Amino acid sequence: MPLQVTDITPSDTLDVVGNAVLVVVDIQGGGQPSSFGADKPGYMPGRPERNAKAVDMVARFRAKGVPVVFIQEVHKPSLIDIGRELDGNENVHCVEGDPRTDLHPGLEPRPEEYLIKKRRYSAFFGSELDIVLKGYKAETLILIGGMTDVCIHYTAVDAHQLDYRFRTVTDMVIGSGQKLHDAALRAMKYLQRDALVSLEAVDAWLDALPQPTTETSKEDA
Repeated sequence: MPLQVTDITPSDTLDVVGNAVLVVVDIQGGGQPSSFGADKPGYMPGRPERNAKAVDMVARFRAKGVPVVFIQEVHKPSLIDIGRELDGNENVHCVEGDPRTDLHPGLEPRPEEYLIKKRRYSAFFGSELDIVLKGYKAETLILIGGMTDVCIHYTAVDAHQLDYRFRTVTDMVIGSGQKLHDAALRAMKYLQRDALVSLEAVDAWLDALPQPTTETSKEDA
């Protein structure tokens, strides 16, 4: 019988195998006031705080020369590309041209970085993400963003099935409710025992990395 996962305490050590890439999943809103979840009493708080930390986190990864890939869910106003997403509890969301679809301020990709626009919950489904990650020779993906129980979860599942190691930073993801957030973390830990890590663990890992060479620093400037 499968072992039931009950402990979702994040590890205080980030276990990275091979090259790592930070994958920033759907931290959108464009700095606009968001009504998302306003009618859902269980919607998790803390989005503004997480977004601010994400800006700092991206800056730290860049400073250490670790690649960052940005993910943005976007749909045409015609909704011809939204598929079955409205069959469940979703309302129309992430429409092209809506300021709330834009990435959060401070998370704009640099010219040399990749922005993956997706039409489904998983960042891998129908996108070039796997090609980009193979270009970086990535083996370990560090996931932040939202929602824990939707796009983070489904991206993690596909990462697992494509043989990547994934590390979900538990205090840098937010779910559509606390119970759903916790359930998604359990599901991810079921797939990979080292899947859950804290922001503190990521910071410690970054601190231990050597400074990039002068040549690399010039490219990042």
